[in-house]
Amino acid sequence: MIRTLWRLSREAARYRGLYTLAILSTLALTGVNLAAPRVLSAMTGIVENGVEEKDLKTIALMTAALAALYLLRVLFRFLSNYLAHKAAWHLVGDLRTKTYDKLERMHLGYFHDKQTGDLMSRIVNDTRDFELLYAHMIPESLTNLVTFFGVLIMLLTVNWKLALITCAPIPLIFLSGVIFSKKVRPYFRVSQKKMGELNGKLQDNLSGIHEIQSFGREDYETERVNEKNFGHIRAMLKALKISAVFHPSVEFISSLGTVLVVAFGGYLAWRDGLRVADIVAFLLYLGLFYAPVTGLANLLENLQQSMAGAERVLDVLDAPQEIADRPGAEELKNVRGEIVFDHVSFSYGQDIPVLKDVSFRCEPGKMLALVGPTGVGKTTLTQLISRFYEPTSGRILIDGHDLRDVTMESLRRNISPVLQDTFLFNGTIAENIGYAVPEASAEDIEAAARAANIHEDIMAMPDGYQTRVGERGLRLSGGQKQRVAIARAILRRSPIIILDEATASVDVETERQIQEAIAGIAGKRTIIAIAHRLSTVRNADTILVIEDGRITESGSHEELVALGGSYARMNRIQNSSGGGIA
Repeated sequence: MIRTLWRLSREAARYRGLYTLAILSTLALTGVNLAAPRVLSAMTGIVENGVEEKDLKTIALMTAALAALYLLRVLFRFLSNYLAHKAAWHLVGDLRTKTYDKLERMHLGYFHDKQTGDLMSRIVNDTRDFELLYAHMIPESLTNLVTFFGVLIMLLTVNWKLALITCAPIPLIFLSGVIFSKKVRPYFRVSQKKMGELNGKLQDNLSGIHEIQSFGREDYETERVNEKNFGHIRAMLKALKISAVFHPSVEFISSLGTVLVVAFGGYLAWRDGLRVADIVAFLLYLGLFYAPVTGLANLLENLQQSMAGAERVLDVLDAPQEIADRPGAEELKNVRGEIVFDHVSFSYGQDIPVLKDVSFRCEPGKMLALVGPTGVGKTTLTQLISRFYEPTSGRILIDGHDLRDVTMESLRRNISPVLQDTFLFNGTIAENIGYAVPEASAEDIEAAARAANIHEDIMAMPDGYQTRVGERGLRLSGGQKQRVAIARAILRRSPIIILDEATASVDVETERQIQEAIAGIAGKRTIIAIAHRLSTVRNADTILVIEDGRITESGSHEELVALGGSYARMNRIQNSSGGGIA
């Protein structure tokens, strides 16, 4: 826990100015709280001895001092609370952005066993718990600590014997706090994890609402959400059950101290003649003395909850960046588009080989097609080009530069993907086409749309280029989304374009339009195209047949048909079903 707190303190260091002012205000507030009972005690002493005319001025001054102390208490409490909250919420905002930014830059393999909803929970919910730590626990701990020792000094000056009796329950309270911390923290960890699982399930279900309704699984999914929901609630209630035992226990132990003070104070008043003013002062300070001790319960509960959230956030922030720029990595400039795979192998983990000793060369401005059965590594191969994964062995070069020796930003700036599962943001068509080129003019966007054969479709829509596409492009057809994605790639003017099943889920007419769009950029950019429909790649300069992670055939369409191997067999099958080419 100490390591976690130290790690978090480094994140909060940028707000040290606000925290310093908040702490100074907290100390001033504590000083005011300590001074007020002393003034009241002095006034009680004057009244106890009989008020004379000469005492009225003193009482008036004490009254004014007391009013001033109460006004200062309002001011210092405001500064303490507001400045601490301002610093804490700015820290929460920074950590949310930093956690998102870290996730945004992680390699794709990191997300294979992660739920989107759980990651969202870490960004939004777990970071929110830092506010408890920095706006409540730390300032209140400081206040309680200063108050405790300040009041203890005051009590010792009033009557040291009674002060020692007052301290008798303290060891029991701290012992119970240690036991509480060990018991409750695991349940808060489970609670945070269950909240992440609930968010993950909700995200999955809301994304798959069409499938849920189509297959009539509403009741089933409601029950599963209910299980996740009450799994979180049960974990939280277990933690709160321990808290419910700890809080009254601390209050009871503290009340025993009050009982001891009353009993021993009465004895001292009878035996040693303890003054009424001293008893009043003692009783006034007694409330201040036990307040920070009884507040220990809330502070420990907040601490355990914050630590549980902090661990989940730090798991992300401290996750190793497995794919990052090497020291001295150079910017990739003036790219022609030559791509070379030199004995490249790749595995997901240690036991799942995907590519095995793959070597080929694609010349600048040429179209290279990848065909073969599903799951043989075609998409993985294209993701290696963008360095979303690192080869297990071998190397990949663009224009003679090993990808590991160039910056990822410059590498990806020169590659534009068009994926089978096209993702469009919930904005306008113009915003989606111009996503990678924010400075693009309306004319540039329209030119790219024309090149992608989507302009006429856009103009037929009610708002033209300002038509909103909905979440993930829900308002557009599959073919329209594909052509918007092609327009986005064309507008970026990257020398390398990757087409991953760009015509897999469209009708014949839309496929023809997409093929025309591809033909329009062929010869101008290096194109790597994955396709199951051989008609899409018939004009490719080179076609690679990949089977079981290896290149088994290579050549043009005519050469591979004449070879009579796997490609020729795929072509015959598609010809017989009307989807191939002669």
